[in-house]
Amino acid sequence: MEKQFDKKRALKELRSRYQKAEALLKDDSKMESFLEKLDKKVKWIPFMRQELKMIPILVSMVRSYWKKDYARVPGRSILAIVGALIYFLSPLDVIPDWIPILGQVDDALVVATCWKLVSKDVQNYRRWQKERKSSARGDRE
Repeated sequence: MEKQFDKKRALKELRSRYQKAEALLKDDSKMESFLEKLDKKVKWIPFMRQELKMIPILVSMVRSYWKKDYARVPGRSILAIVGALIYFLSPLDVIPDWIPILGQVDDALVVATCWKLVSKDVQNYRRWQKERKSSARGDRE
């Protein structure tokens, strides 16, 4: 097992999954299954580190992008997000998830590294969600 898992290593791990992320985004059947697995894993983590609490919004953003509801996210950002989610979902990563507490530390660092790369795009997505909800409410009135 690695003695050190730092931001540099997290970025390397994130980028190493971009090719897999790109392939996943092109395969509808695998993407649906991937998103369902993420939803289940998020619900059953015994505790959520602060960094991992960002995952539901990232999953939502990927789902909206994949369903073509929201396409304003740059390709590099969606690859980073899907890459981080692939890392998070994998039980066998740098520090295996079955190791209590430590198993989520590397996941949290990869997700936090991704968040720093895409935070502006996530803000734009959240703004879009709010506008969409308020316009849906306006249509009903």
